[in-house]
Amino acid sequence: MTHYLIDNPSPEDVAALPGLTLLEFGVDWCPHCQGAQPLLAQFLSAHPSLRHLAVEDGKGRRLGRLYGVKLWPCFILLRDGVEMGRATRPQSLADLEALPAGV
Repeated sequence: MTHYLIDNPSPEDVAALPGLTLLEFGVDWCPHCQGAQPLLAQFLSAHPSLRHLAVEDGKGRRLGRLYGVKLWPCFILLRDGVEMGRATRPQSLADLEALPAGV
């Protein structure tokens, strides 16, 4: 089963998302991305109103380049399409909980 959206949303569509959105950049074969899934599941269960979009990243992926993603997984918290904070390769739930308040 594929976790990441292969057809990435356009930057314009992401910028137009209302409210809070957690963008997750990575690929299914990445061991760091796989290892972060339990932390992500805990985080999302504690924040059920948070929209989550997992998008496949890599060479030629416009959305990841726009956000300057260098390492996977990279979690970017958006409010009304504007970046509020990010967590790259989280090692603990605290790394995700450190994203800005209001989640």
